[in-house]
Amino acid sequence: MTNPVKPAMRPANPNFSSGPCAKRPGWTLEGLGDAALGRSHRAKIGKAKLKDVIERSRRILGIPDDHLIGIVPASDTGAVEMALWSLLGPRGVDMLAWESFGKGWVTDVQKQLKLADVRVIDAAYGALPDLGEVDFDRDVVFTWNGTTSGVRVPDGDWIAADRQGLTICDATSAAFAMELPWDKLDVVTWSWQKVMGGEAAHGMLVLSPRAVARLESHTPERPLPKIFRLTKGGKLIAGIFEGATINTPSMLAVEDALDGLRWAEGIGGLEALIARTEANLAAITAWVDGSAAVDFLAADPAHRSPTSVCLVITAPWFTGLDAETQAATAKRLAAVLDEEGVAFDIGAYRDAPPGLRIWAGATIETNDLEALFPWLDWALAEIAAERPAA
Repeated sequence: MTNPVKPAMRPANPNFSSGPCAKRPGWTLEGLGDAALGRSHRAKIGKAKLKDVIERSRRILGIPDDHLIGIVPASDTGAVEMALWSLLGPRGVDMLAWESFGKGWVTDVQKQLKLADVRVIDAAYGALPDLGEVDFDRDVVFTWNGTTSGVRVPDGDWIAADRQGLTICDATSAAFAMELPWDKLDVVTWSWQKVMGGEAAHGMLVLSPRAVARLESHTPERPLPKIFRLTKGGKLIAGIFEGATINTPSMLAVEDALDGLRWAEGIGGLEALIARTEANLAAITAWVDGSAAVDFLAADPAHRSPTSVCLVITAPWFTGLDAETQAATAKRLAAVLDEEGVAFDIGAYRDAPPGLRIWAGATIETNDLEALFPWLDWALAEIAAERPAA
């Protein structure tokens, strides 16, 4: 078999990582020139910038005025852990898991918090659990978008409006790319470095009035680390939700977050961000539909993520390999694309089935994806040509 010819055109931006994600189009270091470097985050200028992140996020995402928004340590992970440690306990909890991050929250609740009444509703990679099994008299913990499986919940219709428990939603690869039903969500978290392509530092934590009521009425039996504490003397620490972060943020990262938010406002806000993301998914779908070598890991189109798009290799030369060789071959495929400088960091997550994971959020240009597809075809043919003849 002769080796295929390399495509002539290359993506202008080969950064397709699912986290940290690509910077916004046109991003430059000069855009961070107004950063409050060398200043205290507790000074007037520092607090003002942190509060600006909060308020711009509220406007773009349409978060209700009665929901609080805080900037908290340790990215999305810190925000989720803060919610789990501070809020869970008064009721039984249903944990939904269909990929690695959801499974991680299950492990924390079962083995670290050691809650007695935990029910796990799970599914394999590529599928969504039966949402009809969820009991909303209990607290519910779930990811909106499975970043490592490419499977998302389709909407919020399955969430009971008259729920008695709290809904705690890890939305880190969904916020700014998908519609979130704020009236159905009591806790929502995300990170700067996902959809908006910001620099890692702090996470975002949104609390509904119901979540605040739980915080002020429930004192966890377990000791809480300082960076998890949202209350003092039984009352919410209001400053966290006004720009007074629990520990020191990078003011350079804060400026970068503001840069991304200003860009989002400039192109038309959430509607434009979603439109860009959906256009990217449509381009990938058209390519997959025309390929005999790849398919979506998510079998149901209604459940396919438009941001963290996970693909499996379906070519007969690949499916006939044993599991260990499949994993090595998929890594080789991603490495070839990396070596060519046309796609960085697009290998499947280590716990997911072998394949590819392509970030397609709003900071990705559709024409860069369209330039990538011929390279994907080339790399697949290149790897196939390397295989010994049967």
